[in-house]
Amino acid sequence: MIKGKQANEEYYKLYIDGKWVDSKSNKLIEVQNPANEEVIARVTDASPEDVELALTSSQRAQSDWQALPSVKRAQYIIRLVEKLKDKREFFAELLVLEQGKTYGEALGEVDDTMAYLTYAVESANKIKGDILPANNVGEMLSIQKVPYGVTVGLCAWNYPLALIGRKLGPALITGNTMIIKPHELTPVASLEFFKLIDEVGFPPGVANLVTGNGPEVGHLLVSSPITKLVTVTGSVRAGQAIFKAASDNITALSLELGGKAPFIVLEDADLDKAVEAAVAARFANCGQICICNEMVLVHESIADEFTEKLIERVKSIKVGDPFDSSVHMGPKASKLDLDKIDSIVNETISQGATAVLGGKRPSGGIFDKGYWYEPTVLVDVTKEMAAVQKEIFGPVLPIVKISSFEEAVELVNSSSLGLAGYLFTNDYKKIFEATNILQVGTIIINQGLSGCMQGYHSGHKLSGLGGEDGEYGIEGYLQKRTVYLNYKE
Repeated sequence: MIKGKQANEEYYKLYIDGKWVDSKSNKLIEVQNPANEEVIARVTDASPEDVELALTSSQRAQSDWQALPSVKRAQYIIRLVEKLKDKREFFAELLVLEQGKTYGEALGEVDDTMAYLTYAVESANKIKGDILPANNVGEMLSIQKVPYGVTVGLCAWNYPLALIGRKLGPALITGNTMIIKPHELTPVASLEFFKLIDEVGFPPGVANLVTGNGPEVGHLLVSSPITKLVTVTGSVRAGQAIFKAASDNITALSLELGGKAPFIVLEDADLDKAVEAAVAARFANCGQICICNEMVLVHESIADEFTEKLIERVKSIKVGDPFDSSVHMGPKASKLDLDKIDSIVNETISQGATAVLGGKRPSGGIFDKGYWYEPTVLVDVTKEMAAVQKEIFGPVLPIVKISSFEEAVELVNSSSLGLAGYLFTNDYKKIFEATNILQVGTIIINQGLSGCMQGYHSGHKLSGLGGEDGEYGIEGYLQKRTVYLNYKE
């Protein structure tokens, strides 16, 4: 039996203009615990009228918020972080219940949320413009960085709380207002987070939250002429739909979309270190991380030894109750995604691959309900097979033998996706070459899953445009304004 309390609310309302409000639609969405399929909460399915109220509220609040000095805006976020810290364990429980990650991973997500917000606070007095030499006597040329205005944050289900921190902190610190739309699978932690926003007393309209189905509510937010910037974490398909919906108003976009991160292991790699990194980068959060290791490309001279070591390591992964501290992996977040993974595995096996570990849904006891999948390793995989061509986003690791570094690069660069990639080698020439020619937004060398708040997270090709984190991420919420000032008569 999965433990953990259920949400106390009869249902969650919308947070618009500093108030919790009922929807005009009178419709609700049920939120399930993916470990046992029990309904843990009901949330409002916003109507078009609700969305318009949120948009006009954000628009009304934005000019006064922008006029507030950035260090004053930061004080609101500081108090928000303090309140989140006091309820760290409560939010971790909510994340386990609605998303299925282990309690330890959930605590880490809460900590990341606070870190994102804190980084935004620390950037409050570091936003810079430029003064450039002008062409005329008595003239000053300057370039300012100013907020877009009303922004929209569309958040994915794999990190429902951290993605709010990642988007809301930079948006607000730079003088924008923001409407958050959480994914319909995982809206509860975000709703509870907005209770903290309400307690802090942010000015009405500065931060609004609407819940509902993405194709309807999300489309209304993106296509509105009020919206000036949309930041999205989601699938390629969702990103393409958002791109089209934003096109009429030429709305600015930041899209972090799907990935197919290769994990390249060359013949001189430290195998033990590579195995540990490959496993951690694949099975963390049940493989539901955008820069997860989606496929190992291992040199044929070491492939058998690497595979043997990797299988033994994957066998040690314990799947079960995500509240159990001895468990390493919980369930998938939804049945739809579980079915997709199962389909990819079965298709890859039908194409000639072999599942040497896992390859199916577990059964019996706790596994009779919920969206569980066994940690899976596929061998005899070739580059044409489904597990290499399709984004898995789950606990399945295909292993492909390569004959050279060049073959790996060709496979990676031929993909339409380019979010991240891993490389294990001690050959510094290949390391430098990889940083120049691998067509991905992030390259991780001789280590596992990595990311720093001061770094930059972006995708190439269909994996997106724009990006988040660090100084460049903050700048993504600002547009430039050039000023020519004549100070002589």
